[in-house]
Amino acid sequence: MNTITIDNVAIGDGKKTFIIAEGCDNHMGNMETAREMCRLAKLAGADCIKFQHHLPDEEMLKDVPMSSNFDIPLYDFLKQHALTLDQHVELMNYCKEIGIIYLCTPFSLKAAYELNEIGVPAFKIGSGEMTDIPTLQKISQLGKPMIVSTGMSTMAEIKRTYDVLAETGVEFAFTNCLSEYPPKYEDVNLKVIGEMKAAFPQAVIGHSDHTPDLYTCYAAVALGADIIEKHVILSKQTPGPDQTVSIDFEDLYRLVDGIRKIELASGNEKVVHKAEKDIRKWAFRSIVSLKEIKKGEIITQDMIWSKRPGTGIPSHRMNEVVGKRAKSDIACNTLIKWEELE
Repeated sequence: MNTITIDNVAIGDGKKTFIIAEGCDNHMGNMETAREMCRLAKLAGADCIKFQHHLPDEEMLKDVPMSSNFDIPLYDFLKQHALTLDQHVELMNYCKEIGIIYLCTPFSLKAAYELNEIGVPAFKIGSGEMTDIPTLQKISQLGKPMIVSTGMSTMAEIKRTYDVLAETGVEFAFTNCLSEYPPKYEDVNLKVIGEMKAAFPQAVIGHSDHTPDLYTCYAAVALGADIIEKHVILSKQTPGPDQTVSIDFEDLYRLVDGIRKIELASGNEKVVHKAEKDIRKWAFRSIVSLKEIKKGEIITQDMIWSKRPGTGIPSHRMNEVVGKRAKSDIACNTLIKWEELE
């Protein structure tokens, strides 16, 4: 059974789904907003709130091409809105007070080293860094679990990263991910989760979701995802690069509630449960006389059929009744008993 452990929480096969509320940069640099996101994530029942640690000059050139969901250059956006390391410390301490795990994505090796120094329990690696083998190797040497998203990547590229991380001995997970913002549903390919579980047995497999609703997350859990990551925002009216792929905290509550119900419903044992036994007594069918049957008559098919309740001769034994002789008169529209038959 493959698991990873983050802050004493075991994640993987046989464990409850680890639900990450991805705060990303939806705080827009406002600490009051970021703290409120932590508080609401806890109230919604998420296991973890996650933000991002950006050191723009470490992670990109100033003229990096813009994505369509940014209205200013990404470098400039991060310079204006990224949290400082001291702010991450403040938020991490607040999360410890309220009882929710604090994680953070480093977007450079230096950012990872800084997060390690302040004591983050694990590293979430974004899809853009999934193929950055030198950086992943260095981060793995810090000895903390790694959750690596796999958007924009081929299975061959994921396999290359898998082989590298497996060799290091670090605990790690992959999240199935699509780096469209928001994605086309036909591009999500949730059944890749099962393929990843089969192809990468040393990794815990989860799903990082960028759809604007909850359906694909529910389906991912039903298909075996052990981690769900979902972008969150205080208000869908808040502008920002992740607004279109984020849910609010009411939806986060519904997401957590739904996932926990799916977990409860995901057993694989087909038995008659205690609450079903009384229902069986009336809901199943028994063999009933359709006409008055006289003593000594041979039972023919036109004399009998099945009706509720299920407390008489089960209807599946009808062929055993046909051809029997009645020991006594049998009234019309009554349950037939074995003792009435020769």
